[in-house]
Amino acid sequence: MNPAQARLEARLGRLRGRTPPRAHDARTISALAANPGCRRRALMDAAGADKQKLADHTGYPAPFGQSQFAITRGNAFEAQVKAGGAAQLLALLRAHLGLDIAEAHYTDLNDVAGSESMQLRHTRTRQLLSSPGERRGTMYDHPLLRLGVGGRHAYLEPDLIAFQLNGAFHVVEVKSFAVIDGQADAGKVAAAAIQSAVYVLALRDLLGGDPGRVHHETILVCPENFSNAPVATSIDVRRQLTVLRRQLSRIARVEDLLDACGEQLTFDLDPDENQVARRPPAQLLAAIREVPANYAPECLSTCELCLLCRDEARGTTGALGRSVREDLGGIEHVSTVLDLARGASPGPDREEVAAQLRHAARLREQILGQPV
Repeated sequence: MNPAQARLEARLGRLRGRTPPRAHDARTISALAANPGCRRRALMDAAGADKQKLADHTGYPAPFGQSQFAITRGNAFEAQVKAGGAAQLLALLRAHLGLDIAEAHYTDLNDVAGSESMQLRHTRTRQLLSSPGERRGTMYDHPLLRLGVGGRHAYLEPDLIAFQLNGAFHVVEVKSFAVIDGQADAGKVAAAAIQSAVYVLALRDLLGGDPGRVHHETILVCPENFSNAPVATSIDVRRQLTVLRRQLSRIARVEDLLDACGEQLTFDLDPDENQVARRPPAQLLAAIREVPANYAPECLSTCELCLLCRDEARGTTGALGRSVREDLGGIEHVSTVLDLARGASPGPDREEVAAQLRHAARLREQILGQPV
């Protein structure tokens, strides 16, 4: 690690405090990419801050994340389909991808020669997947990929990568939500699609950026109906890939985010020997608010700090949704919108939106008989 990297890591460590770091994963990257203008989330995720603990301690706990039951069920289902050298998965992939009957190898990359080092696992993954002479498997279990986010690398771990004989790789995700009569929950499928797209992007990056090496259709393996029997379906993630590339390119570099903060800024919870936070909540809240957020209603399903940021955004047009703020010409506060609708003098750059607001106010008064 060179001196510049060491200084960056030290600064991020101070920002995070003494709480164990939380690593990036496909969920956090897809959530960050959905709101690339949020400097607060970008900085906290880069530092590995535990946003759930921060939200709890400041008095804004959010019912966020999977239940323990869902996590246990998911782990049990994944263990089931991977048992015996992933026999159930192999049968599904043969039928779904047309794999040759003789191509039945299975490589576990959870560790390399007993080591769980991320760098070593990533190096071994790249060696196996990018060198033709090294390709010995149909299935690679928990390969370790890497993706650039805000100028730094985040390590990612898809459930599985299946290698097809024609040279294209397919990302396979194992999920515990059920497919009932051929239908699954649309929200859960959408979340799985964007997470799969993160893995496809990272795998293409590992293989030199060639889109032909990694198929745009990922494979989702879920329980079928009310049993634990697995079923495989394909998801086309080309649209998600386009959005993800664009959004990741808009995320500010970590160094730039840090330069905008005070040197003494920290989200440290000051935990005691039992890991109980001792820092005054008001002091922590003030530190969090030093970094601007970019709240939108979608944050309620993607970020642990959603209730804190929603409270801050009260009275702003952004709290009503990005489309509302854009339709209003980027006006920040609802009070300003109402003033313009009531006839307040607009600035030179707001004449058009002011005229539209006055017209809308007149229509509202005609219909409801009440002024704005």
